[in-house]
Amino acid sequence: MTASLLDNHPLPVAARERSPLARDYARVRGHSLALAGPLSAEDQCVQSMPDASPTKWHLAHTSWFFEAFVLQPHAPGYRAFDPRFGHLFNSYYEALGPRHERPRRGLLTRPSQTEVLAYRRHVDDAMHTLMAAGAMESQPALQTLVVLGLQHEQQHQELLLTDILHAFWCNPLLPAYEAVEPPMLRLAQPREPIRWLAHAGGIEHVGHDGEGFAFDNETPRHAVLLQPFEIADRLVTCGEYAAFIADGGYRRASLWLSDGWALVQQQGWQAPAYWLQGDDPRLGPGRDAAMWHVFGLGGAHPMDPLTPVTQLSLYEAAAYAEWAGARLPTEFEWEAASRAHGTRLRQQTGHAWQWTRSSYDPYPGFRALPGAVGEYNGKFMVGQVVLRGGSLATPEGHARPTYRNFFPPAARWQFSGLRLARDSTSC
Repeated sequence: MTASLLDNHPLPVAARERSPLARDYARVRGHSLALAGPLSAEDQCVQSMPDASPTKWHLAHTSWFFEAFVLQPHAPGYRAFDPRFGHLFNSYYEALGPRHERPRRGLLTRPSQTEVLAYRRHVDDAMHTLMAAGAMESQPALQTLVVLGLQHEQQHQELLLTDILHAFWCNPLLPAYEAVEPPMLRLAQPREPIRWLAHAGGIEHVGHDGEGFAFDNETPRHAVLLQPFEIADRLVTCGEYAAFIADGGYRRASLWLSDGWALVQQQGWQAPAYWLQGDDPRLGPGRDAAMWHVFGLGGAHPMDPLTPVTQLSLYEAAAYAEWAGARLPTEFEWEAASRAHGTRLRQQTGHAWQWTRSSYDPYPGFRALPGAVGEYNGKFMVGQVVLRGGSLATPEGHARPTYRNFFPPAARWQFSGLRLARDSTSC
């Protein structure tokens, strides 16, 4: 975190001295500021597409969440930092009133970054006062609500990184979010072949078991019937995906779902998002025209063939699987394999979210949470596809085997990749 952000927003001493929840609160809130630390005020205001949000908006919206759902209903005498912020930083909660249009968030040059940090400090001070007063111990439901707010903020920490990466990708300078050493050039490309992990199928219970936190869309736990299948022990790599490209993968309609092939034609897709060929003028002179480069948080570097491929849409993941003579796993196969194979199912998290072949639908018996907070997940259960696992941008400790991430099938700006599966009877 930069000194300026630390100076403007010191973490309360009480967070280190009081309850575990207060310490978790300070840790999560501090991490958001640390992620924003490398970014200038100009960086934090930009919105590169309607599906993304400015960094400054993420910082404010996560504060609004605690103000709207915890402080205003539950903290006696709490006064809003600025009553107008409810309109500016509400995301999609219809029950809490009208809001600023999502595609126009980048026009919010005011409030300034300094004011947003002051807003965060105002909310944090009130939250620590509320936690110090013992309200959480006497109201378990309130404690659960605070934990939900922290999990919500961790989701926005990942979005902060994916959104700023897209903004930097749109910049002709291809700036790096963080300075990293380029990967070593590999004269040879040894890669460990995929090992197929077998699962006998049968009745499996999926969904969260109630121990610890879970979002409502992970419940209720229920039984599913799985046919015998096999799943790859690791993710598909950049080198393997480059072979798909070289074999005409983006020119063969037979590999693609219909909507995906239409997007390939309309948008001229030739590779994953953020891939560049060596002769791209944005890379500067002196590059090998035949070499792929990949743009990431550390800037643009020569493609590492052993790194898991990311920035794929569902359509690209499914086309690769078809080309490879396999398919994508269902979300229930993924979860059952995670439980059955443990560490043998490598790269479950920390690399890429993994597209599944499952629509984002409610589990049998699903009920959204009561009140405005019930708008969090349930109303998006149409037209989306489930991803499992966790990416390099997912905060540590946030992911779990039952976690259901979801995006539209055409989304490419997330750290989304793929793991192959196949029917046992086809082996």
